[in-house]
Amino acid sequence: MAVKKDAVKEVAVKEAAVKTAAVKAEPVKAEPAKAAEVKKEEAPKKAPAAKKAPAKKVEPKASVIIEYAGNQIVAKDVLAAATKAFKKDNKGVTIKTIEVYVKPEENVAYYVVNGEGSEDYKVSL
Repeated sequence: MAVKKDAVKEVAVKEAAVKTAAVKAEPVKAEPAKAAEVKKEEAPKKAPAAKKAPAKKVEPKASVIIEYAGNQIVAKDVLAAATKAFKKDNKGVTIKTIEVYVKPEENVAYYVVNGEGSEDYKVSL
């Protein structure tokens, strides 16, 4: 009987080894959600679309030139001279508004600052 017991044990061990090998050989099935995640990672990422900067409105370069008696004066320069003259004589006063009146026949420009004018508020052209 001893031979039979050893033979039975040997057969049992071989069957267990075959079952273990069969279990190891079976492919592991991935869950559908995990497979989708893998596909997302493998796909090449698209570069973000470059945003176009809004077109800036370009203001035309403008100037006002006054011609009289063979002379030319630029209105912007007259305004700058009037502002400078006022600030020189009235330190600490803030200019909120300034209006310039050009009198070519007298070769001067009078200015009014913050609604106040004077005979002294003038610049030579």
